[in-house]
Amino acid sequence: HCDQRLDRILLLSHKESKMGKGGDGNKPTNNKMSILEIEREAKQSQSPNFYWDNGAEPHVGRRAQILKAHPEIKKLMGHDKATKYKVFVSVVIQIMSLHLLQGAPWYTWCFFCYTLSGSINHMMTLAMHEISHNLGAKKVLHNRLLAIFANLPMGVPAAASFKRYHLEHHRYQGEDIVDVDIPTNWEGWFFDSSLKKMLWVLLQPAFYSLRPMFVNPKDPSKWEFINIAFTVVFDSVIVYFFGIGGLLYLFVGTLLGMGLHPVAGHFIAEHYVMHEGQETYSYYGPLNWLTFNVGYHNEHHDFPYIPGKYLPTVRKIAPEFYDDIPHYHSWSKTIYDYIVDPDVDPFARTKRVMMETSEIEEMKARGGLVK
Repeated sequence: HCDQRLDRILLLSHKESKMGKGGDGNKPTNNKMSILEIEREAKQSQSPNFYWDNGAEPHVGRRAQILKAHPEIKKLMGHDKATKYKVFVSVVIQIMSLHLLQGAPWYTWCFFCYTLSGSINHMMTLAMHEISHNLGAKKVLHNRLLAIFANLPMGVPAAASFKRYHLEHHRYQGEDIVDVDIPTNWEGWFFDSSLKKMLWVLLQPAFYSLRPMFVNPKDPSKWEFINIAFTVVFDSVIVYFFGIGGLLYLFVGTLLGMGLHPVAGHFIAEHYVMHEGQETYSYYGPLNWLTFNVGYHNEHHDFPYIPGKYLPTVRKIAPEFYDDIPHYHSWSKTIYDYIVDPDVDPFARTKRVMMETSEIEEMKARGGLVK
């Protein structure tokens, strides 16, 4: 029954029209339009510079196809016991570096702030990403606490809010308003040149943290208050032992690591449309070693409950679904191409309207997909 249902979903998604920029897809042949169709047409006319797709997000259909061909992939699902140890070691390294850099010249401080603090704190954002799918421990509670612990060296609370928005990004990929991973119209309008796009890359931490508050705001949950409390206590301890410079080392490292930094190339590589018709891309390069294999992004969206450790195995089992579609080997080159290519900008994302506004408002009233 499950396979039959998945086949029906795949068939329906194939019947929907695939569209490009502006949303010039097939319109109903009769005069009667549903509420969804009316709202879809209105939203497409308001944001014509994005890529628009009238079909469901692609990974439900891909998942059905892959599991039909390779049902053994289900055995890879579960949590990765090593994640908590990687997180613990990373947090310890950050604290040790604070001690070792006391009294260091400013240029040494800046060098390690970018290279070490930036890399580790970005790694911790991707630990939070892994843990948001409950892949760090068996119990949901333990994943919540582990995510907050991974968040500590970043200097600002993020783990609880990230989980709420990220799971909606997966369930409703590209959905207008709901998927806050997609830039706003203003970002696309303003950052329209190479120089401005470089500034946009530098400011990515600000856009990722502030955009949800404007596009799809949520009332804070108890876990966000818990997250804030742990962060304030940790930051206070850092200031007590290492001064304000110690806290700046962590916080500035977060900003640098998520901005114009090689590891931050995944922000662009994952979903920015470099080849029309494809909206998710994988990266198969060495930086996956530091990022819980987040570069295997098609594999991750196809199977979000398989830990990063086993995503290369997914590709190995089902190469016919991954090897022949466009992918990357360098995140640094991805950033460079994004900045210099006049045809790629914040508008280079695929959007869809599969939910009526009333459905979105109902989900907001419940506090979102998760709290």
